[in-house]
Amino acid sequence: MEGDHEVISARRLESFSDGVMAVIITLMAFELRPPGGVAWTAIEHRLPNLLVYVLSFTAIAIYWVNHHHLLRATTSISGAVMWANLVLLFWLSLVPFATQWVADAYRATAPAVAYGLVAVGSAVAYFVLGRTVLRANHHDRVLARALAVDVKGALSVVIYLVGIALAFVTPYLMYACAAAVSAMWIVPDRRLTGRRARG
Repeated sequence: MEGDHEVISARRLESFSDGVMAVIITLMAFELRPPGGVAWTAIEHRLPNLLVYVLSFTAIAIYWVNHHHLLRATTSISGAVMWANLVLLFWLSLVPFATQWVADAYRATAPAVAYGLVAVGSAVAYFVLGRTVLRANHHDRVLARALAVDVKGALSVVIYLVGIALAFVTPYLMYACAAAVSAMWIVPDRRLTGRRARG
């Protein structure tokens, strides 16, 4: 049946995305290096690496949680949804690269700007994914109401863009903006968490 095929496709898309996000986190974890000494003071030299890892891990975790809720609320998967999902995964796959560059040169402007651009690309890609899901499920009035307005999504892009501009003043402001977005999204998207998951 067509309905069964759509449900299976949504589950396969979710499983594939889960695997990619797990690999992204694993790649970031592989880049972590222990302190050179055995005293607690030795960790100071590795603290920037650890902090940017925590920031990036949190961002990927937030995408994973909200992506889960989005696909669980979806009954129809179109080709546009699959491509939009791949674009999101592409931007998220750049997070380990940006994370390592920041870890190596966190005081420099270019790595902070690159980190912000990856964040903007990911946020826009997730927004587009939501729009394509909405278009593929136009018959679902409950989902249409839930996805009609995405204030946090739009605000996230604005904050990231402000952070990119402020990175030319000091890179730390970019990291502060990224942390602010993560704090805003730490609670899953309430528009979708109330919907019953697929069986």
